[in-house]
Amino acid sequence: MAKPFDLQSYLDDIYGHYPEADYKPVIGITGNYDEQTQKLAEGYYKSVVAAGGVPLIIPPISDEAVILNTLEHIDALILSGGGDFDPHWAGEEPLPALGTVNAERDLPELLITRLAYNRQIPILGICRGIQTLAMALGGRVAQDIATVIAPANPIQHSQSAPRSEATHTVTIASDSTLAQIYSGELSVNSFHHQAVLTPGEKFRVVATAPDGVIEAMESTEYKPIIGVQWHPECLANGLPLFQWIITEARTYREAHRIHDRVLTLDTHCDTPMFFPQGIHFDHRDPKILVDLHKMTEGRQDATIMVAYLPQPTENPTAFADNIFDKIEDIVRENHDYIRLARTPDDLWRNKHEGRKSIMLGIENGIALDGRLENLQHFKERGIVYMTLCHNGDNDICDSAKGSHTWGGISPFGEKVIREMNRLGILIDLSHAAETSFYDALDISSAPIVCSHSSARALCDHPRNLTDDQMRALAAKGGVAQTTIYNGFLRTDGEATIRDVMAHLDHAIDIMGIDHVGLGTDFDGDGGVPGLADSSELLNFTRQLLARRYSPADIQKIWGGNFLRLIRN
Repeated sequence: MAKPFDLQSYLDDIYGHYPEADYKPVIGITGNYDEQTQKLAEGYYKSVVAAGGVPLIIPPISDEAVILNTLEHIDALILSGGGDFDPHWAGEEPLPALGTVNAERDLPELLITRLAYNRQIPILGICRGIQTLAMALGGRVAQDIATVIAPANPIQHSQSAPRSEATHTVTIASDSTLAQIYSGELSVNSFHHQAVLTPGEKFRVVATAPDGVIEAMESTEYKPIIGVQWHPECLANGLPLFQWIITEARTYREAHRIHDRVLTLDTHCDTPMFFPQGIHFDHRDPKILVDLHKMTEGRQDATIMVAYLPQPTENPTAFADNIFDKIEDIVRENHDYIRLARTPDDLWRNKHEGRKSIMLGIENGIALDGRLENLQHFKERGIVYMTLCHNGDNDICDSAKGSHTWGGISPFGEKVIREMNRLGILIDLSHAAETSFYDALDISSAPIVCSHSSARALCDHPRNLTDDQMRALAAKGGVAQTTIYNGFLRTDGEATIRDVMAHLDHAIDIMGIDHVGLGTDFDGDGGVPGLADSSELLNFTRQLLARRYSPADIQKIWGGNFLRLIRN
């Protein structure tokens, strides 16, 4: 045991065992600011330590490099309490009842909140912190409760009692994450005259005071984010909230480690459809769901961008070539950060060198313009697969939404399949009719992929695969990549990440772990809450971890099964 005033005895305690310590999540806490001094009440950092984390105090600095590098090294974020926001950030003029604003904190905290949100970092907002969440992410904050909200039966929201004393109750929604931490009514403290007025689309209210004032909110997008109006760090019942953020931080760090080790490949995105709109791939461009920033935020290594051809298309071969030219232009302009890849080895090399990868594909075989020799041309351009058809029969096969022109694969289509086998181009049967599907399985000498197809057993849509199709595909060594297109996940209502996982789980039950993957259909109307764009793909891994898949199985799902087909 360490001896007082003997530094070496303390060091001996630290180095007296190996490993030195179990990993503890690093929890960033935004610091308060007053009189040219960063300040933080002891309850915040002591509660983090008591809950099993390592506190790191974040100074109120809006420097881009400071914020981004801080976010790289924390596992969760706590937005601490403090003074009022300047209402100009919300486009409002200050009311007479506005308190003292803390301008030094406003911009740094709004920035770090938005950037942490985009990176799927768990967030706990406390008092001013819940208001920071609202201000940064589309909600509104009342400058003064009595003036703006003006409840009919107000209660005291700025207590004179000690901070450790609970002075009023809040009612918690039974279907909330907060209710899993606390149940029923909870006694809390109050030290504020501002409150969240409306949470915005990204949050829902999960706790209110007796006078209706919003006391807590959490994410509507299946993100680990909770904001509370009270100060749990001061209360005897406050520790469970800190334990929640520590648990979420551990999962976040584990997902990060998985993404460091595995190669994450999305097998189908339609982002090139937006190139004519003048997108900026090196920006965080709101017009597209896949760009360099979103791929970085979601820890996504690679995507297969397809040249999608609507029916009819004039000069279809030139149309596809033009799309590939534009992809090559984007790669050339961002050569330090992204490269084209033709093989699994290319993908791994790019990952080890810190670069993202784009693979090429074709969606709709009309790109061949009826000429078999164009397959050689597109092989030389670098395509790894071709989807035989889209939403209509073509000269290769019948579509799932077609008119049964051929009764399956056409005579020309049979030649196309055999030539694709010879050239090593994967045959993609997403969008194909069942008859085309089974014909192609019989004709092809190589395994087949469905690059973006979900389960018909869970959503009865002709674009989805029946259980029998899944079994037949797996029997021939093929792979079905679950997609996140709303209409292929649910027949009614809005699908979410939970529906995506249900379809994946079903595919694994039917086909086995060696025959599944993910093809998002981003920018082809793919995307659901929880998996809305590339920045949220880390959430997919979190869900896999929650289902206790091993790292080896996660790699299979995250593109390993698909890449096995390319290697063959």
